[in-house]
Amino acid sequence: GFILCHAALNSDAAALSLWKLALQSSTCLCLFRDEVFHIHKAAEDLFVNIRGYNKRINDIRECKEQALSHAGSMHRERRKFLRSALKELATVLADQPGLLGPKALFVFMALSFARDEIIWLLRHAENIQKKSTDDFIDKHIAELIFYMEELRAHVRKYGPVMQRYYVQYLSGFDAVVLNEMVQNLSVCPEDESIIMSSFVNTMTSLSVKQVEDGDVFDFRGMRLDWFRLQAYTSVSKASLGIADHKELGKMMNTIIFHTKMVDSLVEMLVETSDLSIFCFYSRAFEKMFQQCLELPSQSRHSVCFPLLCAHFMSCTHELCPEERHHIGDRSLSLCNMFLDEMAKQARNLITDICTEQCTLSDQLLPKHCAKTISQAVNKKSKKATGKKGEPEREKPGMESMRKNRLMVTNLDKLHTALSELCFSINYVPNLVVWEHTFTPREYLTSHLEIRFTKSIVGMTMYNQATQEIAKPSELLTSVRAYMTVLQSIENYVTIDITRVFNNVLLQQTQHLDSHGEPTITSLYTNWYLETLLRQVSNGHIAYFPAMKAFVNLPTENELTFNAEEYSDISEMRSLSELLGPYGMKFLSESLMWHISSQVAELKKLVVENMEVLTQMRTSFDKPDHMAALFKKLTSVDSVLKRMTIIGVILSFRSLAQEALRDVLSCHIPFLVSSVEDFKDHIPRETDMKVAMNVYELSSAAGLPCEIDPALVVALSSQKSENISPEEEYKIACLLMVFVAVSLPTLASNVMSQYSPAIEGHCNNIHCLAKAINQIAAALFTIHKGSIEDRLKEFLALASSSLLKIGQETDKMTTRNRESVYLLLDMIVQESPFLTMDLLESCFPYVLLRNAYHAVYKQSISTSA
Repeated sequence: GFILCHAALNSDAAALSLWKLALQSSTCLCLFRDEVFHIHKAAEDLFVNIRGYNKRINDIRECKEQALSHAGSMHRERRKFLRSALKELATVLADQPGLLGPKALFVFMALSFARDEIIWLLRHAENIQKKSTDDFIDKHIAELIFYMEELRAHVRKYGPVMQRYYVQYLSGFDAVVLNEMVQNLSVCPEDESIIMSSFVNTMTSLSVKQVEDGDVFDFRGMRLDWFRLQAYTSVSKASLGIADHKELGKMMNTIIFHTKMVDSLVEMLVETSDLSIFCFYSRAFEKMFQQCLELPSQSRHSVCFPLLCAHFMSCTHELCPEERHHIGDRSLSLCNMFLDEMAKQARNLITDICTEQCTLSDQLLPKHCAKTISQAVNKKSKKATGKKGEPEREKPGMESMRKNRLMVTNLDKLHTALSELCFSINYVPNLVVWEHTFTPREYLTSHLEIRFTKSIVGMTMYNQATQEIAKPSELLTSVRAYMTVLQSIENYVTIDITRVFNNVLLQQTQHLDSHGEPTITSLYTNWYLETLLRQVSNGHIAYFPAMKAFVNLPTENELTFNAEEYSDISEMRSLSELLGPYGMKFLSESLMWHISSQVAELKKLVVENMEVLTQMRTSFDKPDHMAALFKKLTSVDSVLKRMTIIGVILSFRSLAQEALRDVLSCHIPFLVSSVEDFKDHIPRETDMKVAMNVYELSSAAGLPCEIDPALVVALSSQKSENISPEEEYKIACLLMVFVAVSLPTLASNVMSQYSPAIEGHCNNIHCLAKAINQIAAALFTIHKGSIEDRLKEFLALASSSLLKIGQETDKMTTRNRESVYLLLDMIVQESPFLTMDLLESCFPYVLLRNAYHAVYKQSISTSA
């Protein structure tokens, strides 16, 4: 301002002192928003053209040097002081909000000082005229803004407290003092007297009840009257001169401040702490935010940046309404970006903690104790080991042992950083920017959902090229470790983590997630179908009923995985835990799709041999005729192989269903027992449609059913339009005939030998029992035939065919005759429709007993 009245600088020492002080503390002033005015250059350019101002020019240059070298550090120290002062003030007021009344002036002074320092830094950081910029980079600026926002929040929250205080102050003290002053005035013209009397009357009429009733106060009229009074008393010929009554002027100014504390708190906040100027310094604003997030100790204050976006609408002008939308959009986009970045940072920290916890959980897996056991065995054995002093493996839990409190692990640092950031996210439940409500916690929730989904799929470690995948039990351990960490987030932030689990884990039980990406259900289903079961059908893996698992067979080309480690009871239970009933249903449907394609091929083979099979169906009591007809059959081996594949798939499904039942029995025992009770008490005369609904419910709970509903659905969708239902039924009957008359050919196969140790055959023909029963039950349910009658017919044909190989003399043809005999016993044991009495009528039990005796004897001699 002295540039406009520079003559005063030469005549008034106080003016010169003020002028120098201003020049030394800043290098530029704000003209409008981000437009600045470089004061030293402007003053120097003006004074150069005026005679006798060389001394002033030297003063300007000295002050400029002073400003460039010391102003930055001086303002830095000011900000440092204000940070601690505002922190103390905010803490005291949070504890004792009643102090907001008497200390209101200090609150607004603190806010305005802090605002001025922040704006000074913002203005000068963008217009640096110095090589060293350290003084203009403040990584702790967020803390100062945060305490400003805290003070603003206190004023807004405890506004009624302040109103009560100042209403009482105005009516009980100010009105009394002003009345006394008016009474003591020696001269008081009528107009001035009326105005001052109205002041006293207005203040006297105030009461606390008005605050309690929520009355709206408006002292704008009173403040206008004070302006009028000042105008009346400031003219040269005024009978009552304000200059002669300074105490009255001071008192009235105090009263005006008190009235603002009652009716204009929001306007006072805008006046003293508005930081909407950040709207025009977006780059600097974003840079400050990034610096805040990078410093863990400052991340707890990062919420102040989205809160500042609410200030932006204060800088809009009534005379320029068109910019309102631009400023509003900028405030929304910046607020959204800040909250998103905070949530991402928190998500990354949580992910790092989860990774650490998964590593710790992995150390507790049973597979890691093998080395410890072998070391213990070696110590006990007297044999001296070749290696001297083999280092002992660090046991899990050692990471928790600390020699002193100064030791800080990576996990400690992550937890500290997370707690700081979560404080910021949890600071406000929601914030309003330009009539839009933002909820910081929802940002974190959505990011956690996306990351948890990706992490679960990533932890399967599925490699399509090598067909490798994580064991279900190991994945379950990692997922549980991940969930434990996510649950602990509720200690930091008020979010519903159960909702995250439900959303993510339920999506993982479907074929694709909400983004159309593959889930663990689709990955494991593909792996079990395309890798494990394909190797079973290739003869590299066998199903061992005794172990209830698939096991690798010794072959020339060793498999890259151990089938038992993916299909035993514990792994199947883990798979059921991960996929849940929905995922296991999808797995079942995929298995049934493969079975239906095999059945379709089998039907084609039946059609090719229809005439021969029709004759064989009625000639099973004519051995010679049967032998002649059998020679006319084609693709006998293919039929047995396809039926064995079906049996293998059904065996795998039964393992999966049993595991599902075990898991559900732990989680929902009462519901499972109700379903079991429902299934076990279906009356025999019940309509098949109703029975199938019950079976479907039971199957979803993992319970075994007489008729597999999933198989019925898969096979019923195969009906072809060109073939009549009667023809379809005949093909189904002849398929059972084809399988029955083909069984004797298995005796000539070397791999058909029964092994008591595994309770099955190495070529998986023991799975035929399950295939025959399930396929018969499904086909004859679809075609509304009698399952029992068809299975009896099958048993008669199979037993007569097998009895014939007892008369064969060729050792090659009958090498595993006894092992094949046992198939009949397995079929009956597996079937809910056949009985041992029925088998006895077709096939003497003594032959079965002798067969069991022979295979056990053979296995002992083989092992010896």
